[in-house]
Parts: sequence; structure tokens; C-alpha cells
Amino acid sequence: MEASRQPNSNPPRLANGNGTANGGAATANGARPTFPPTKAQQYRLPYRPQPPPPRGRRRRGCCCICCLWLTLFLIALVFLAAIAAGVLYVLYRPQHPTFSVSSLRLAALNLSAADLLTSRLDLSVTARNPNRRLVFVYDDVAISASSGGVTIGEGTIPGFAQGTDNTTVLKTTVSSSGQSLDPTEASDLRKRKRYPLEIELDTRAGVKIGGFKSKRLGIRASCDGIEAVVAKGNATATTTGSAKCKVKLRIKIWNWTI
Repeated sequence: MEASRQPNSNPPRLANGNGTANGGAATANGARPTFPPTKAQQYRLPYRPQPPPPRGRRRRGCCCICCLWLTLFLIALVFLAAIAAGVLYVLYRPQHPTFSVSSLRLAALNLSAADLLTSRLDLSVTARNPNRRLVFVYDDVAISASSGGVTIGEGTIPGFAQGTDNTTVLKTTVSSSGQSLDPTEASDLRKRKRYPLEIELDTRAGVKIGGFKSKRLGIRASCDGIEAVVAKGNATATTTGSAKCKVKLRIKIWNWTI
């Protein structure tokens, strides 16, 4: 009877040998049993870190941003300049200067047997500033006279400042001495008794408003429609046609002048 009360030292095992008698809570070596994965565990993708973008792509992105800001800045600058120009135009109503040949005397025009030209042309140019608030400031004025495309003389008028609503008469002499001509050009001049003349004035002018002085721009005045004969003695050469000049701005951009 006493032998039947002793505890059983060998507890019963499961048929597969991995569980225990209390429903499989722990294995013989103390590890928890493994169960098949659930659906969420089966379809969950493992984490894969993304590589950083290449350096070249990041640099291109920075360059695009800088170009965008620079373009916006330039557009804003042009817009502000246009507004300022519009305000100045409304306030001052600027007008370009006018030029005309008021008198002309062809004192000499001689050709030697070697086709060397000697000439002298005395003329007066009238400059008009029609503005009431703007002062024009001129550099030296280069003058050239030509007849039928042949240059017969050159001269210079010193620079000057022209006040508001002012008319200035500029006197100068255009001449040449021993200028060599092409035989065809010389023959054409010898045949003429009346000479059609073209006068060109080239200078640079700026605008002065109070204490402000603008940048000086190139100006060319072209005067045509003039005919003259060589004066004898103190006689003044006869001129016919309009002596008014067309004024154009000449803007230089690098090596180009427009």
C-alpha cells in the first residue's frame, strides 16, 4: 500500500515528444513552441533603406533654383525701370534736340592733275533744345561733308552745354588738303558745276536734370537736300532745298552700333 502512494517520477509525454502534460505551455528545454505565421506577417515587406540621391542631381537642383531667383530678380528690375521711365516721361515730356544748316559757303573745291582734293566749306549749324526742364550736354561734334558719296571735308565743333528752351548757332569750317581720290570720283566731281551736299554730325549727348546727369549716348544728325556752287570772292554759295537734319540715336553694344 505504501508503494502505491509514491509519486510517479516519469510524467506522461505527448505523442510527438515536444509538449508537456499541461497542454503544451512549454517544451522540455524551456523554449516556447513555434506557431505558423499569420497573414499579416506573411505579406509584410521587409524595410529597405533608400540610398541618398546622387550629388550631381542635388547640384542641378540648386542651380535651377538659383537661375529661377535670378530670372525673377531681373524681371522685377526691368519692371521697376519701366515704371521709373514712365514717371519721368509724364513729368518732363522729353523731346530730342533738332539741328539744321542755317548757312553754308563753299569757298573752295579744287582738284589737281594727280586727283588730289583741296576744299573749304564754311557753315553754320543751328541746334535747338525744345525742352523746358532738360539741359543737353554735348561732347565734341565731328562734322563731315560729302558730295555724291565722296567725302570733301571734315571738321570739329567743341563740346557745349545747351540750356532749356534754347537755340544755339554753331559755326565751323570743314576742309580737306591733299586728299587722294579715286579717278572715277575725281572725274565725277570735275564734271559738276553744282554740288549736292550731305552734312553729317556725330557726337555724344547726355541729359542734365538739376544735379542728375545721365549717361551720354551717341547722336547722329544727317542733313541733305542741299546744293551749292563754289563762291567767287566774298559771295555766298547758293543753297537750295531743305537744310533740316534727321536726328538718330546711336547705341553701342559691345562691338555693334545700332
